[in-house]
Amino acid sequence: MKSYRKELWFDTRSRREFINITPQVEECLKESGIREGIVLCNAMHITASVFINDDESGLHNDFEVWLEKLAPEKPYSQYRHNGFEDNADAHLKRSVMGREVVVAVTEGKLDFGPWERIFYGEFDGKRRKRVLVKIIGE
Repeated sequence: MKSYRKELWFDTRSRREFINITPQVEECLKESGIREGIVLCNAMHITASVFINDDESGLHNDFEVWLEKLAPEKPYSQYRHNGFEDNADAHLKRSVMGREVVVAVTEGKLDFGPWERIFYGEFDGKRRKRVLVKIIGE
């Protein structure tokens, strides 16, 4: 069995962003040479997420609106966590959107359902963060 590991780095321009990372993960799979197995992608920061969904801008806007209703950024004083930082809402948003995804690899390709894509969700951006890609198989 083979194993492959790579970190993908992101510098977001805004506090919250959704980035389709499917092409980068597909490139990792190609580099790995693995044809059958699994891919694990996980956010390496507690205020970011990796999730699978549709690459549709209206849906991404819906996520943004829905998450902001669930855990509004402001007022910062509503959260006990906020003291030295102002990112309590980002921790909560990450909890809802999830830490990682696992995708089957079949015949050297990500084995997705229709419209599925892998996304990096940033909830406390404007700084450098990373995603781990781990691929195991043969």
